[in-house]
Amino acid sequence: MTRRACLRAAGGGACALALYLAGCAFTPSAPAAGGPRWSGRLALQVQGRAQGSFSAGFDLRGSPAAGELALYTPLGASAALLVWDAGRATLRAPGQPAREAGSLDELLSEALGTAVPVAALFDWLAGVPTAASGWQADLSQHAEGRLRARRLADPAADLRIVLERP
Repeated sequence: MTRRACLRAAGGGACALALYLAGCAFTPSAPAAGGPRWSGRLALQVQGRAQGSFSAGFDLRGSPAAGELALYTPLGASAALLVWDAGRATLRAPGQPAREAGSLDELLSEALGTAVPVAALFDWLAGVPTAASGWQADLSQHAEGRLRARRLADPAADLRIVLERP
């Protein structure tokens, strides 16, 4: 898929991660050892100046301090890999130079064009209703493997996650 087609698929927005998701398949590194693991599908819509959206399959392992997030295209091909630990986060995608930042929070904010409450997100995935400034999490369907979090402040964002059940 070309960059132009990817931008069109992402609603014409500036969501850099959508460009990464349009790349060719590649093999992610070995999974992070230890910690919880979640798999499923996610969708993020960001409104406002940094308008854009994307959806992907995912496999998440670890914690806010250290872990790995593999993203997959709708056809199941590997699309991007985020790896983080204390003081460093790296985003790798096929055909793109690696992107690095000092933390997972910083890297996701740069890649998505909006901040995502990483520590709270891990709690939400575990079913823990943790408060995150500016975000409202709906865990009412967590038992069915679904969660939704919305940010009402500018830019408004809507994150939906459907977890796979073993």
